[in-house]
Amino acid sequence: MAEIATRTMRFGSLQIRYDDRVLEPRPWTTAQSAWAAELIEQAPEGDVLELCTGAGHIGLLAIAGSDRRLVAVDASPTAAEHAADNAAAAGLAGQVEVRLGQLDEVLDADERFAVVIADPPWVPRAETGRFPQDPLLAIDGGDDGLDVARLCLEVISHHLVPGGAAVLQLGTLEQVSALGDRVAEGGVLRTGEVRKHDGGVLVRLDRMA
Repeated sequence: MAEIATRTMRFGSLQIRYDDRVLEPRPWTTAQSAWAAELIEQAPEGDVLELCTGAGHIGLLAIAGSDRRLVAVDASPTAAEHAADNAAAAGLAGQVEVRLGQLDEVLDADERFAVVIADPPWVPRAETGRFPQDPLLAIDGGDDGLDVARLCLEVISHHLVPGGAAVLQLGTLEQVSALGDRVAEGGVLRTGEVRKHDGGVLVRLDRMA
């Protein structure tokens, strides 16, 4: 069996280790970390939740410099291992709990979080062949690219405290609009500011009282 090569890249102030079995960190997603860090400063008391954490880079950079605790979730054992290793390397192991499993199965029903960060796979299934270097689990978002994003929305709706906020990453403004209809139907969350970047789109979701 061929040895799996581990690579290291600079992500903001952190050195992040990963390999080909997880999605390579995209430099532009430091913007998601920065936005989440701003929300953390203003948020009610409570922990931070990261859904689809991958190598852990976005959530770790978001809490670096704060005393907030991070619960990082991913369904990939390899991603969970890298996230834990990267937390330790950043000196944040004491603030980070990595949970391996499905998003809707690893949280207790009564757990609540002040801020949620979500980076679900958002590539429509028919288009995943355009990215042969990326692990399918990390990019396949179903027929319209929103299957996992909808699940993230359900988790956010249930586990975000009133007055809390989430930053969700998607691929296009059209996806933001489609998911916004779901947000409106739920009546618990409100779609806030949308920020478009070269690599994707970030949307803020606020939990109403």
